[in-house]
Amino acid sequence: MLEALGLTAGEEAVYRFLIGVPRDATELAEALDRPRSSVEEDLVALIGRGLVSRIAGAPVRHMAAPPSVALGGLLTARREELRTAELAIVALAEQHRMAATDRAAGDLIEVVTGVEAVRQRFLQIQWAAGKQVRSFSTAPFVAVPPGDNTAEDQAVDRGVEYLVVLEREVLATPGVAAMTLDSVRRGVQVRVVDDLPIKLIMADGELALVPLTTEPGGEPAAVLLHRSGLLSAVEALFDAVWRRAYPLRLDDSGALEEQREPAVTELDRKILGLLLSGLTDEAVAGQLDLSLRTLQRRLRALMDLAGVRTRVQLGWHAARHGWA
Repeated sequence: MLEALGLTAGEEAVYRFLIGVPRDATELAEALDRPRSSVEEDLVALIGRGLVSRIAGAPVRHMAAPPSVALGGLLTARREELRTAELAIVALAEQHRMAATDRAAGDLIEVVTGVEAVRQRFLQIQWAAGKQVRSFSTAPFVAVPPGDNTAEDQAVDRGVEYLVVLEREVLATPGVAAMTLDSVRRGVQVRVVDDLPIKLIMADGELALVPLTTEPGGEPAAVLLHRSGLLSAVEALFDAVWRRAYPLRLDDSGALEEQREPAVTELDRKILGLLLSGLTDEAVAGQLDLSLRTLQRRLRALMDLAGVRTRVQLGWHAARHGWA
């Protein structure tokens, strides 16, 4: 638990044992069932960090410093280190952005070959995402088999939004349905279509990885696209497919079901009708006896259903599909 502050597992165990009562090295070694020499090494390290102090006597005992003081100092120092690293990343990103304006056309496209290289880029794109990851998932799986995407859970945990379109036959692949169910429960938005034109994973509209080979056998290869007109075209393709795809939801039993028709309620129709007539959010909420938060949450859900990003796009979609 304290490894984030730079402590090893052994050092943490020794420190925790000393919080309750001072002990000597022999007592600690017996309590932790470890060699005395190993415990003494951890004690030296903890003393150097200011987490433990010696109590004179025979034998010499050791006492833990108050956690709020000792660990609080380490936490503050680590926060400063992270802040410094964050500023360095911002500076490097700006340098990269400025350099991108002078890139030759060939620099905007990187060809990646080999299973490990393609897999590494697949994970790196998700690690680099700050806001959103969009992907097309089709069979067969060449470089990254089902269950090998370790980056998704980490990204979702730090608040990255995932929009995933599955080709229908992918759900028949062993293990994919269970993984999809788990993803939906974690907040990943998943939709399904009969056919997808390409495999794809894209981060924040800044990077995208598109496989060049999709058949098993031979050496896998993919193209890494940086921000360019070509990437904008790929982004537009994703948005078009997302709008026509069917959402996968959890039914009352907790199983996956395909939502063939948008779940637009009568209340949703009233909300959209009033907004399209020019009323403000506050006025609509007051007229329908809703809290402003409830209204805005419902609008966000409608935008997700429509596959749009702005209120204007939602209004256009609602008018075109008879939602209001």
